[in-house]
Amino acid sequence: MRTTTDRQWENQMHMSRTQTLLPRPRPRGRSGGGGRRRAPQPPSRPRPRPRARPQTRPSARPALPAAILLLLAVAVQAGVAERTQEFLDFGAGVLALVSLTSTVLWGLAATDRRLLGSAHRLLAQGVHRGLAVAGLGFLALHIWVKVAEDRTSPTAATVPFTDNTQPFLIGLGTLAGYLFVAVAVTGAARSAFTGVGRSGLWRTLHMAAYPAWGAALVHGLHAGRPAAGWVTAAYALCLIGVALALTLRMRTRQREARGGRP
Repeated sequence: MRTTTDRQWENQMHMSRTQTLLPRPRPRGRSGGGGRRRAPQPPSRPRPRPRARPQTRPSARPALPAAILLLLAVAVQAGVAERTQEFLDFGAGVLALVSLTSTVLWGLAATDRRLLGSAHRLLAQGVHRGLAVAGLGFLALHIWVKVAEDRTSPTAATVPFTDNTQPFLIGLGTLAGYLFVAVAVTGAARSAFTGVGRSGLWRTLHMAAYPAWGAALVHGLHAGRPAAGWVTAAYALCLIGVALALTLRMRTRQREARGGRP
C-alpha cells in the first residue's frame, strides 16, 4: 500500500522531470525585440596597415642643366658652331635640292597604279609630303644662312632678279623658292579643289614643281662656289631620276589614252 508520502514524492519527481523537458524561455534583448534573433553582423575587416613611404632615390635632374652648359662650353671651345655654319653655308642648299628632288620622285611614284597598290600609293603620298616639308625647311635655312653671311641681300632673297652681283642666277633661286611654296600650299589645300573643273587647275598649279625644280638645279650648280665632285654627281642623279620618272609617266598616260579610245 502506497502512503501519502510516497505519492507526494512521486508528484515532485514528475514535476521536476516535466520542467527539465520543457524549453526554457529565452531572455529578451535590450531592445525589447522579444525572442527574435539578431541579424548576423558582417565580420569586421582588418584595418589596412599604413604603407611605408618609398625611400627617395637620388635624381640626376639637378645635374642636367650643368651637363648641358658643360656640353655647350666644350662645343664652343672646339669651334663646332663655326664648322656647322660653314657646312650650312654650302650644304643647306644641297640638302634642300636633294629633298625637293626626292619629293618630285615620290610624287610621281604615288600616281602609279600598275606597280603600286592603294596601300603603297598612300605610303608614297606620305613620304612625298614629309620630304616636301623637309625640303622647305632646308630651303628656309639656306636663305637665312646666305642672308646672315651677307652672301646676298634680303631684297634679293625676296624679290627675284634684283641681286647686284648675280641677278639672273640668284633670281632663279628666289623664283624657284616661291614656286615650291605655292606648290606646297596647293598640295596642302587640295580639298579646296575638289569641285567640278577645279581638279585640272590643281594639277596645273601642282605641276609648277617641275620648272621650279629645274630653276633650283641651275641655281645650285652655277650661283655659288664651284661644286664638289659628289655634289655634281648628286645633281646628275637627281636629273636622271626625274627625267626617267617623267618619261614613264608620260608613256603610261599615252597607253591609257589609247586604251580608252573606242
